Amino acid sequence: MSQQYSVTFVNNSTNLGDVCVFQKDPNIGVANVQSLAWFTKTTHPNTKAIFKWNIDYSFVWAETGELVPGVQFIASEVLEADLTQNNAVNLSYLNKAYTFTKQKTEQPLGSLLIHQDPNIPLKQASVGIGMSGNGTFAVQAQPNLDLTFTPHPKYYISFGTFTEGEVLDIAQMTKFAELKFDPGVYSITAILNADNTWTIKSTNQVNKELVAARANNPTAQRLP
Repeated sequence: MSQQYSVTFVNNSTNLGDVCVFQKDPNIGVANVQSLAWFTKTTHPNTKAIFKWNIDYSFVWAETGELVPGVQFIASEVLEADLTQNNAVNLSYLNKAYTFTKQKTEQPLGSLLIHQDPNIPLKQASVGIGMSGNGTFAVQAQPNLDLTFTPHPKYYISFGTFTEGEVLDIAQMTKFAELKFDPGVYSITAILNADNTWTIKSTNQVNKELVAARANNPTAQRLP
């Protein structure tokens, strides 16, 4: 299994809402690709939520109808994939049902390839890739169209009203922050402050600051 990453979200705002972790990738190589709400969780003020994942890829598809912001992508099939083997698959429509077929290894390695069969109906399903079991990017399924996803994962966090799997309208989202993992750092903490701004630090750094603060505040708690 690949390296595990984690983010601890701390809700220091005064609002009940949904924290959403998602990915953006303008250079993924597929036109009209949509970012999905990868992980979400409802949190109260003064609470926290922890998200963990591995960089383990998959192919995903769902019967979404037209893929537009707000539509929920609930994967009907999640097929494990890898950038160096089993990186290609067909989306087929057999006996009036979608399924992945003919998984194999193809060039270019480092990309995830989806070949769509000639009989794929228009505007009924969507197909894409996922990570750690959940969909991350999706595009409208179309007949005879080959898709080459070349992922460069960048992670972001937002807070508001979200449903896991929904198509995000990135252009309309203004209050989100990048979850940047520096070399050798695999756990970070994202704090939503009282003024609804973000503070992003390594979890190790946050814990060091809390240890130092305990001298003056014995009730300070160490984050996991």
